[in-house]
Amino acid sequence: MKLSRSEFLSLRGLRYHVRHWGLAGAPKIFMMHGWMDVSASFQFVVDCLQRDWHVIAPDWRGFGLTEGPPVESYWFPDYLADLDAILQHYSADAPVNLLGHSMGGYAVGLYAGTRPRRIKALINLEGFGGEHLSAELAPARYAKWLDQLIEAAALLSYPDLAAVAARLQKTNPRLSDQRAAFLAQHWSRQNDLGRWEILADPAHKIINPVLPRVEEMLACWRATTAPVLCVEAEFTNMWQWMGGQDVMRSEIDSRIAVLPHARTAVIANAGHMLHHDQPQALAALIEQFLLS
Repeated sequence: MKLSRSEFLSLRGLRYHVRHWGLAGAPKIFMMHGWMDVSASFQFVVDCLQRDWHVIAPDWRGFGLTEGPPVESYWFPDYLADLDAILQHYSADAPVNLLGHSMGGYAVGLYAGTRPRRIKALINLEGFGGEHLSAELAPARYAKWLDQLIEAAALLSYPDLAAVAARLQKTNPRLSDQRAAFLAQHWSRQNDLGRWEILADPAHKIINPVLPRVEEMLACWRATTAPVLCVEAEFTNMWQWMGGQDVMRSEIDSRIAVLPHARTAVIANAGHMLHHDQPQALAALIEQFLLS
């Protein structure tokens, strides 16, 4: 297993945790994790990379070892602003290789169209957005948000790391015991009562009152000038967020079609957490794409 090192930055008023693998002088790859995940999640992919790379993987705000803001809700534009500050810190003058998974993939896709000159190559791992939602849903959405603000958001805690690992495997049955045990120690910490709590701000569970806008995402994608690799898992559950299995295939294809320079790939025998299920196959795709 390749060793990582931690760095903490003062970034936009937060103490931000950034994980590094590899030598500082090697070519950089920035890796951005998904919702309810942490930067250590990329360990298995990093272990499978064959070339020398400097992999830089932050914990998003309110996840892992990065502080959460003193607010009751999270606003998606802040992820883009955080990413912009991170790239400015580590690569102010050179375009970057940028990868994101799920929520992280959605964020890097928006960013690539917002700051097209900052991106050398983009890899989107199942960060293709959600379903088209009608504006008529807005009143109920705002009401749900207000109701959730009244209730105290909370996350479950667990008696030991084995229970945390079991929870991870419940979400992803393909996750091996060894990988689940590794992730559990980075996904949680022991509290003063001796229980293990998830390293995530409970406020992430509060619904965003602003409806997702697929049209805005596609506008950003159209403005992307870098080559993009869009990666799906054979046994994905993206249909849960995209309006159902019947519409998912055509919807994904139509979205990817707006990217000016896109390639696609499918990872066999993998679910949504494809970087856990098939890290060797994913690492090979990453290097083939970045070195082509």
